[in-house]
Amino acid sequence: MLKILILVAVLGIIVFGFVASLLFRRSKRLKLAAFFAVLSLVFGLVAIKFLQFNKLASMPRTMPATTVSSAVVKEEDWAPVLSSVGSISPVQGALVSAELAGVVSKIGFENGGEAKKDDLLVQLDASAEEAQLHSSEADLELARAELERARDLATRKVVSKAELDSAESKFKQKNASADQMRSMITKKTVRAPFDGQLGIRQVNVGQTVTAGQQVVSLQSLDPVYADFALPQQYLSELKKGLEVRVTTDAASGHVFHGKLSAVNSMVDVATRNVALQATLENPDHSLRPGMFAKIEVVLPQKQRSLVIPGTAVAYAPFGDSVYIIEKKKDEKTGEETQALRQQFIRIGETRGDFVSVTTGLKAGEEIVSAGVFKLRNGMSVTINNDLSPKLEENPKPADT
Repeated sequence: MLKILILVAVLGIIVFGFVASLLFRRSKRLKLAAFFAVLSLVFGLVAIKFLQFNKLASMPRTMPATTVSSAVVKEEDWAPVLSSVGSISPVQGALVSAELAGVVSKIGFENGGEAKKDDLLVQLDASAEEAQLHSSEADLELARAELERARDLATRKVVSKAELDSAESKFKQKNASADQMRSMITKKTVRAPFDGQLGIRQVNVGQTVTAGQQVVSLQSLDPVYADFALPQQYLSELKKGLEVRVTTDAASGHVFHGKLSAVNSMVDVATRNVALQATLENPDHSLRPGMFAKIEVVLPQKQRSLVIPGTAVAYAPFGDSVYIIEKKKDEKTGEETQALRQQFIRIGETRGDFVSVTTGLKAGEEIVSAGVFKLRNGMSVTINNDLSPKLEENPKPADT
């Protein structure tokens, strides 16, 4: 039919050209006939175009299937985890300071070195105190001799009891004065109060230091504490001995395991949080006091959870959703294809590349695992998992 219409149109164009050439030579009747011929030609062309558009509109239009990667909804045992952030602190740590003022005469450690208890750290000049000690010891010997003489005379009733008491008092005063000088000399020597790792010294030889001035940091690094807090509603679930997992960006990809060692006896009035402390083994000294850390307390009970990749969730203000892959049969052709159905869900805990789903899905359902932003409800898809990324609960992304 279309070919016949095209042939008529071509003949009409030829007739139109012939009639147009006669318009200038024929009578008025021929001009009127030519006008109707042209009008017929226009209607013929409009009819052809109408038939072409009508045929195009009647043809079925199908979009090509989109290639996606898929994942199966799994049911796993996930132990409930309470998450928080906190800081690393030493089991023993101190900023060692000079107790008395003086001039530094000797430094007995290297920056960043190890120290044992009672190791010499800094020696202050104590020559003046030592000279005073010699004087006090001489006075003490004199007072001791006078006391012995007074006791001998008192046994023979030569001196009174008051003179003996005065000699004993003088001896005690001189002895206390000598002890005071020995104590001052001892305090001029700064020693390590416990085993630990030293930091960077804050004084130099020949420098005059004041009382209380910091000398060096000394930290015991194995084990260490992780200090954090959790809301008061979890207090009944927190018991000493619970497993604790600690991660920090200073040791990317490494999880430190420890035990909950202390629960504070009171709740903070301002935040309504309870302070907690975990003890961690730290043999390689990867954790240092003051570090920021992410902390998880693993509760003893376990619960069944539906688990899906986090990339499968389309997050939106009106609700989170996933796309379920279902088989769909064409009513006309009987052909079976795979189509998408958008399903709104509620998500729970997140662990690494996975999230748990509380409502909206069933175990065993197949969902789109990536690229959900480009999909729509009812779209036909094909599945190709060759390039699907590897999913882990504790991912270790490359440092970029």
